Amino acid sequence: MNDLDPPVLHRTARNGTLVLGGGFGGASLARLLGRAGATIVNPTGSMLYTPLLPEVAAGGIEPRHAVVPLRRTCPHAELVRGEVIGLDPLARKATIATGVGRVEIAYERLVVALGATARMLPVPGLAEHALTFKSVGDAIGLRNHALTQLEHADLDPADAERHLSFVVIGGGYAGVEALAEVRQLVDDTLRHQPRLRDVTPRFVLVEAGPRILGEVPGRLGEHATDRLRREGIDVLTGTTLAEVGDGWVALSDGQRLTAGTVVWAAGIVPAPMVARLGLPLDERGRVRVDERMQVLGRPDIWALGDCAAVPNAATPGRVDPPTCQHALRQARRLAKVLRGSPKPYRYRSIGQGATLGRLKGVALLGRFTVRGVFGAVVVRWYHVAQVPLASRAIRIAADSLLSLVFRRDGAELPVGITPVGPPARTPDRTSAAA
Repeated sequence: MNDLDPPVLHRTARNGTLVLGGGFGGASLARLLGRAGATIVNPTGSMLYTPLLPEVAAGGIEPRHAVVPLRRTCPHAELVRGEVIGLDPLARKATIATGVGRVEIAYERLVVALGATARMLPVPGLAEHALTFKSVGDAIGLRNHALTQLEHADLDPADAERHLSFVVIGGGYAGVEALAEVRQLVDDTLRHQPRLRDVTPRFVLVEAGPRILGEVPGRLGEHATDRLRREGIDVLTGTTLAEVGDGWVALSDGQRLTAGTVVWAAGIVPAPMVARLGLPLDERGRVRVDERMQVLGRPDIWALGDCAAVPNAATPGRVDPPTCQHALRQARRLAKVLRGSPKPYRYRSIGQGATLGRLKGVALLGRFTVRGVFGAVVVRWYHVAQVPLASRAIRIAADSLLSLVFRRDGAELPVGITPVGPPARTPDRTSAAA
């Protein structure tokens, strides 16, 4: 260690429980542990509620309302802002990189809830020309890009077809809802651009599997496909992305589509650090756990959420899909397991749903399917009910109601930090007087 490096700090996890990751699974677990508390390690001080990202992109919900401060969500937990960079299972210590140097945290029980990141494939041109959709920054970036394309189309009507062609790759929840919400944003904004009155935007959803929303059992994908197609959205299944260029995409079926906007939402993979913890992984890189979410062969380590392959006693032979709904139920069971309950994890979903624009949605409740306004209300009610802070839930509900009355807000949100320039020159008083 260099003499100028800050010394390594040492601390012990509160209640002996260390939670790596402050996403929906990790934060929910820490909250459910109550006054016993835990120590959470997370790069930021907030939890992102990912189901709200599509509406953040479309201007239906304010960006800051989609994140919840961890210290308020988990008032009895300690927060260490940083990233895990090492794990010593024998010594029961985790090394965390923070803004003030390295911190070693001793634990008795470790919970891995590091979540997932966008799955990027080696498709030519993908990294250079496509937008990802996994964070608030991604949602704001997509929003700004879509609005910029509208302005480009207004300036260049001859090429408006390209500017107003939107292609989303990936038919999971993120891709389906992002495309539907961006379509709503574009439709609402076009009302104020008379030069584009005769231009019809094109929206295309590309999914490699046989149906969209394929990770969710049941017929939700079929109902969503029917609704999207009635709205004029092209849904291409059994098709993959072959190449991305400046203003176009090539698909595996030979089609070449114009595309001013390309969004990559084709699945997720566990966070890269998961593979470096030395834990047993399945073929998809997820931590292998038993029916109590205990890591195989590690009696003092558990895992849940998108980074874990969690078996569900209610669905034998299948692990849980990567949804907030399942992460919350996993957290509820794991909190009881850590208190000594021997019961395995079992959860049968009461339903699934997706929002498809303003007052449009589809939801499956048991054997019943609800569509349109009622479907949208059911999905929104469920999302609001799962937000851990009442103040945030009220703000989200208010945003949703206001967006119904005033439509989507077409204002761009500049991001980034203004660089500090050279100091301004003081005018020469003598010269000015002259």
